[in-house]
Amino acid sequence: MEKIPAMTNDCAALVENAALVVVGKKRVLELMSVALLAEGHVLLEDVPGLGKTLMAKALARSMGGSFRRIQFTPDLLPADVTGFSVYDQKTGEFVFHPGPVVCNVLLADEINRTIPRTQASLLESMGEFQLTVDGRTLVLPRPFFVIATQNPIEMDGTFPLPEAQLDRFLMRIDLGYPSRGEEISILERFQESDPLESLCAVLSPDRVRELQRLRARVVVSAAARSYIADIAAASRAHARVRFGVSPRGALGMMRAAQALAMMRGRDFVLPDDIKDLARPVLEHRIILRHEERTRGVSARDVLGEVLDGVPVPVAD
Repeated sequence: MEKIPAMTNDCAALVENAALVVVGKKRVLELMSVALLAEGHVLLEDVPGLGKTLMAKALARSMGGSFRRIQFTPDLLPADVTGFSVYDQKTGEFVFHPGPVVCNVLLADEINRTIPRTQASLLESMGEFQLTVDGRTLVLPRPFFVIATQNPIEMDGTFPLPEAQLDRFLMRIDLGYPSRGEEISILERFQESDPLESLCAVLSPDRVRELQRLRARVVVSAAARSYIADIAAASRAHARVRFGVSPRGALGMMRAAQALAMMRGRDFVLPDDIKDLARPVLEHRIILRHEERTRGVSARDVLGEVLDGVPVPVAD
């Protein structure tokens, strides 16, 4: 296995480079990088104007990959995402024109503003890194990373993602407003020019793909695997929960913990890695009972109770 310092340096360079543009969001950039290395996808959720699009562009430029953006609207069709076939009269054959999904980093902007049929057109690409159109299967470039956004305001006329589709996202991340000092730094940084225009790549798609392969070799002990399984089981057995963490969620947690351990300079996973990622990886996978939601109980509250109730394994 490649030496951990080399991998850690590359991971840190990715975050630090994107932070040259994005002010005060290193934790979010770290989580997005974890999702990238774990071959997962991210849903950014917060009010407009907090830099969700900027983060996606900065991360794409930092890894040197191709970037495409889709602005989701109610009239967008699946073919506008995946591509379509056009009949060529000269050859007498249909020619496939790939859609914007064929890229390394796809920004699915305001994904909850399009119809479910179009939302679902991303599922195959997110889960299997391929797309099928008119019986033709096209393998997507790797790495392939979807960053979707949605705003929790102005919900009239929107189409909330169903739970089954939310489960396809490795993480759901809330950004939050910047502090006063961070906002002043934003004003200073963007006063004369846009720093994104001069941002250079520090990695390449091939290097990111190599880091993804190396991430899979980070050691997950039997105790760490049991800890993840115990958390998932406890979430399903909780009295306030209708549906708990799925096996896909448990597998995503393991992969994310491997990526975080690698970013922190280790070739093995600690329970702290799992606890640190619990909220962004597991919270959106916990579906509460209707009566609990009406009483104001949140998935965050329940997840906290679950984590408090599951014993943390102790290293030998």
